[in-house]
Amino acid sequence: MDYEGAVLDLDGTVYRGDKPISGALEAIERFRTAGIEPLFFSNNPTKSREAYTERLGGFGLDVDPGAVLSAGTVTTRYLVAEHADDTVFLIGDDGLRAQFEAEGVDLAADPTEADVLVASWTRAFEYDDMVAGYEALRSGATFYATDPDRLIPAAEGMTPGSGAIVNAVGGPLDRDPKKTLGKPSTEARRAALDALGCPAERCFVVGDRLNTDIELGERAGMTTVLVRTGIATDDDVSESAVQPDYVADSLADVPEVLELGGTPGS
Repeated sequence: MDYEGAVLDLDGTVYRGDKPISGALEAIERFRTAGIEPLFFSNNPTKSREAYTERLGGFGLDVDPGAVLSAGTVTTRYLVAEHADDTVFLIGDDGLRAQFEAEGVDLAADPTEADVLVASWTRAFEYDDMVAGYEALRSGATFYATDPDRLIPAAEGMTPGSGAIVNAVGGPLDRDPKKTLGKPSTEARRAALDALGCPAERCFVVGDRLNTDIELGERAGMTTVLVRTGIATDDDVSESAVQPDYVADSLADVPEVLELGGTPGS
């Protein structure tokens, strides 16, 4: 198939921590040589599109901010579109707060006065945040989460992510979010396809998580490739209802797996 678009996860797919995964940058060059300009899509909600662009630039990749999406981007857009006149109480990282503020989201200081509660990852999460979330929900706030990732990769190994904090916030009232806005949500799929500007059946997704990257592609009708450089293992694949079209050792192998043309430097 002649592909026109690609969605690439970042952490665990293009890089781990501060280093690109072996062969990943060369694979991206081959995508571009084949006429495919990738869309980079992370479920980490804490960084802006510009921050991701700067990080990729540090690896030598020239990427326009318009070719980057994150759970933070999708969540911010949703709040602006659906809750423009509402106040939002955020339990989350300062990086996400800055994204909200940049787009004019009205942030509440008092959880009992908020129309909307957004729960997300923050290293500073503590008991008082759980209490604030409980008060916001008890007062009638609509509950949203940025992403479902219960575990995320870090320098010290796997650590609790947004999903763990969302469970803690909703737990006292046994409440689930009305929407979780990162991958693989409807909003995330729509944002990806709008950014790519081509039919889903002519796109592929590469990522390291079955329940986010691969499920997003499966629901959208894209070709899906799971890489072994991040979260999911072969055992996870064998036990999952979400099945990738292909499994590759790393992003470096994807051009061959999908039979894409172009070689590095051509």
